[in-house]
Amino acid sequence: MPEPLATLNVFRLLLRRPALAKGTADLLLSMLAGSVLDARLRELVIMRVAWTTKSTYEWAQHYRIATDVGVSEGDLTGVRDTQRWSFEPHAAAVIRAADEVVGRGEVESGTVDLLRGLLGDDAALEVVAAAATWTMVSTLLRTFRVPLDPDLVAWPPDGRGPDSLP
Repeated sequence: MPEPLATLNVFRLLLRRPALAKGTADLLLSMLAGSVLDARLRELVIMRVAWTTKSTYEWAQHYRIATDVGVSEGDLTGVRDTQRWSFEPHAAAVIRAADEVVGRGEVESGTVDLLRGLLGDDAALEVVAAAATWTMVSTLLRTFRVPLDPDLVAWPPDGRGPDSLP
């Protein structure tokens, strides 16, 4: 496992089981680095999963990544309230898929068809894989109450998490 990952609290938990840590790191890195899915869309999926699953760690960690790959402040706050924020069709489709993975455990065939039409088959697969994978990571983080890494703050940009909004 790359040393920078081993210092993150999420991987410090997983390193109790080295094979699990390596497998998880390989999976996450394959989606972060070797993806056909646009990085902005991937981060919108991850941020939506973080928000809907109430994963403080996931939101804080990926907020920085999302801004680094060009996700706008408006889109990041829009992920918190998709009824009030208008996303372009590609972003709306990946957010819909993320909601279906979290809420139903699968993506409806109509949504899959929409993703395929907008993004192509391979990127559609990666949307679903990203939503499912980061839902798993969120579950681990919340179950084992993994604390934020020292350089992170809860719920950027304004400290307001899912339980603090009307």
